[in-house]
Amino acid sequence: MTVPFLYIDPGTGSMLFSVIISLFALAFFGLRAVWIKIKIFFAGKKYVVKTTKLPFVIYSEGKQYWNTFRPVLEEFENRHIDVVYYTSAEDDLVFDRKWEHVRPEFIGAGNRAFARLNLLEADVCLMTTPGLDVFQLKRSKGVSHYCHVLHMVNDATLYKRYGLDYFDSVLLSGDYQKEDIRYLEKLRGLPAKRLVTVGSPYLDVLAEKIRDHIPAEHPFTVLVSPSWGKSGLLSMYGEKLLDALALTGYKVIVRPHPQSKQVEREMLERLQDRYRDNPDFSWDFEPDNIVSLAKADIMISDFSSITLDYAFLRGKPFLSAVGEFDPRPYDAGKVPHQLWQFQILPKIGYELREEDFACIGDIIKKVTDSRQSEQNRIDAKEQAWQNRGCAGKSIVDFLVKVQQEVNQR
Repeated sequence: MTVPFLYIDPGTGSMLFSVIISLFALAFFGLRAVWIKIKIFFAGKKYVVKTTKLPFVIYSEGKQYWNTFRPVLEEFENRHIDVVYYTSAEDDLVFDRKWEHVRPEFIGAGNRAFARLNLLEADVCLMTTPGLDVFQLKRSKGVSHYCHVLHMVNDATLYKRYGLDYFDSVLLSGDYQKEDIRYLEKLRGLPAKRLVTVGSPYLDVLAEKIRDHIPAEHPFTVLVSPSWGKSGLLSMYGEKLLDALALTGYKVIVRPHPQSKQVEREMLERLQDRYRDNPDFSWDFEPDNIVSLAKADIMISDFSSITLDYAFLRGKPFLSAVGEFDPRPYDAGKVPHQLWQFQILPKIGYELREEDFACIGDIIKKVTDSRQSEQNRIDAKEQAWQNRGCAGKSIVDFLVKVQQEVNQR
């Protein structure tokens, strides 16, 4: 029998978890400090405080971030520097490597992982996870420096609200991303973070791999690769867009954002069922997007940074159906100007509107044959993807420097 008054909704449950973990962390570090003071009191100057802090910790939410962290881990390994790699993917590709200096450990996902991270003791912690000290993921008193590395080459303000606010440093793919972060710091009265342009480690990896996956001959293929949420392509247009593509006779690959499987499962199941018997449709849920990118002759997306990945890696055009993008849930909602990405998209691709769906086949042919935006794509690549091929080295250079500074305090 269900007892209604014992039900706790997910939002309240997350808040309670956050409060409990915060109290536990406060007690943990508080009691430890008291214990150290007691030992010093009785032992006097003879007592030496021993630290159990790890020098470097990297946290990965899942396999989809492997291409971001792989060059960094390889650089640590090549320099013979020990690093702990926590992952929330039990089948993370790191476990296939026989490295001596990279120590991988599966720490569970969701609240289980956050409980572990909230009590972490490390000099430097690197992650792609935004929202530090906003919800369940709290700053641990045992961590000296939190560093965020962007896993995209578009605007850094396209995280949910306060996504980067409480990091000590942010590693960027291009200098252009600095301006809006600095604006938000001033707006919110935050201390200035260290902003370092290191490039894009995941694009460095994909650039190496994609050449081996491009098929010599294949049917003309359209890749639909959107972001997630109510402003995402599939949420906004779904059947309207896919029905129109079904009439073109082109091969269509639909690659939803990994987060869609978590929060938009019902929509994806509805769409998969609708096109189940169409031989021209296929769905890609693999962690690595390299095969789909290599097959695609043109891409259709929204505000996702995948459009830039595709344009920079393949040098090909895309259709961008942004629609009525609502910036309010994002940090972008506080920026007083149009985002760099939305300024550049019309110059390097084609803005697709709902009224275009009826003639989408003609638009695809026109955009594919056009060479007008080719130079614009080259210029945008220079802005957004700097330090190409060297991101892993630059990231480890920075982390080592920070760790040395921490130990000199």
